[in-house]
Amino acid sequence: MTKVLLVDDEAMVRTGFRMVLDAQPDIEVVGEVTDGDEAVDAVRAFRPEVVLMDIRMRRMNGVDATRSILAENDPPRVVVLTTFDHDEYIYEALRAGASGFLLKEASPEDLTAAVRLVAAGEAVLQPSVTRKVVEAFATGRAELPLPADEALATLTDRELDVFKLMAQAMSNSEIASSLHISETTAKTHVAHILMKLDLRDRAQAVVRAYESGLVRPGA
Repeated sequence: MTKVLLVDDEAMVRTGFRMVLDAQPDIEVVGEVTDGDEAVDAVRAFRPEVVLMDIRMRRMNGVDATRSILAENDPPRVVVLTTFDHDEYIYEALRAGASGFLLKEASPEDLTAAVRLVAAGEAVLQPSVTRKVVEAFATGRAELPLPADEALATLTDRELDVFKLMAQAMSNSEIASSLHISETTAKTHVAHILMKLDLRDRAQAVVRAYESGLVRPGA
């Protein structure tokens, strides 16, 4: 049973999400709160595996709340919720350690799939939106000198190829098809990359690829 905490200042959103999630045999909504301050306390009280976190709230926003929650011992995974696919806070939430994002208009099937994926250690990324958002906010850094990333030097040439495709939010099957390798091999390369770079999941990998300079906006 995957325990989920809902964080959103709109009661209708929380109610809709709760109805969808509580109808699943393997998901339980253990609590719901209205802002980031309450979310930090609720995580300590309910110990959820997954937090669905609104980005824009009246008091502490979802980015700051995500940062605080992930600083806890044995933190849950956080998926941020947004109404706009160009929300400027998506990038900051990914930088803060969120395991992806979901549009509030997502279908019930996408919502439940997202919870299950994140609970299993995967990331929830919509490729077209992810690239658009990350490139938009990495553009301002494109001309700045980047510090040497010694960890990248530990990656093999093939791992670097895979890492660049991960930056486009490609799935293992898409990476395999692009590089003409098996999906199992792609999955192994992804696991090695995450381990070598000490990354929690693919969401962090996307940000790292751009901020390290391995991938440049518009490339």
